[in-house]
Amino acid sequence: MGRLVGKVAFITGGGGGIGRATAERFAEEGAKVIIADIDQAAGEAAAGSARQRASNRGGDAWFVHCDVTERTSVEAAVQETIARYGRLHILHNNAGGSTLQDAPVTEAPEEEFWRAIKLDLFGTFLCSKIAIPAIIKAGRGSIINMSSNVALMALPGRDCYTAAKGGIASMTRSMAVEYAPHNIRVNAIAPSVTLTERVKRLLAGNANVSKLAASHLLGLGQPIHIANMAVYLASDEAAITTGQILSVDSGVTIY
Repeated sequence: MGRLVGKVAFITGGGGGIGRATAERFAEEGAKVIIADIDQAAGEAAAGSARQRASNRGGDAWFVHCDVTERTSVEAAVQETIARYGRLHILHNNAGGSTLQDAPVTEAPEEEFWRAIKLDLFGTFLCSKIAIPAIIKAGRGSIINMSSNVALMALPGRDCYTAAKGGIASMTRSMAVEYAPHNIRVNAIAPSVTLTERVKRLLAGNANVSKLAASHLLGLGQPIHIANMAVYLASDEAAITTGQILSVDSGVTIY
């Protein structure tokens, strides 16, 4: 039997990269999965792939358009989740990401700072705010946020992104305490460089890629590595794991 049979999951940014890999793994493990993404084509493709991987394990997947920075959009997406699957147990706040506009505080455009804060930090806050009442109603659940190794170690030149991901790490801990009485576990995954298609494009032609790879003890990560951690955190196997920022980073934070 799958590890997530009987559970309903809502994954933001589920159309590609880590989100898509997680949606596929959740469906393989028997979950009903809502892929919430602003990109309809990517979201529908991911939902189709996840449904195929569900096979006969009882899993399913469905795309819902969602802008995690807009309250009405998130409310509508969560309402559609309940209408389709009846309840909600798992929230994976995955939407986010950095851009080449990031820089030290003295150089970064203010617009880039607010973009990172709004998408990564506020998006996590808003989706949690709207989804948690539904998870409480379900009786128990798991919230999986996405922090980063940059919240745990210095990374010069990325001060907008580090601010957002550091905020998510702190919010994860306080949420874990706040919602434990409702049997809701709250954790965050902190990846290092993960070779999604977007990251591959950012790294293309970068002379420092070899140096970056050498700092990762077991090589650069793939989306599936993060997705497998998300499966654990979503499952009953993680019954007493909460308030943790779990590094999935090929050892980069210790090397």
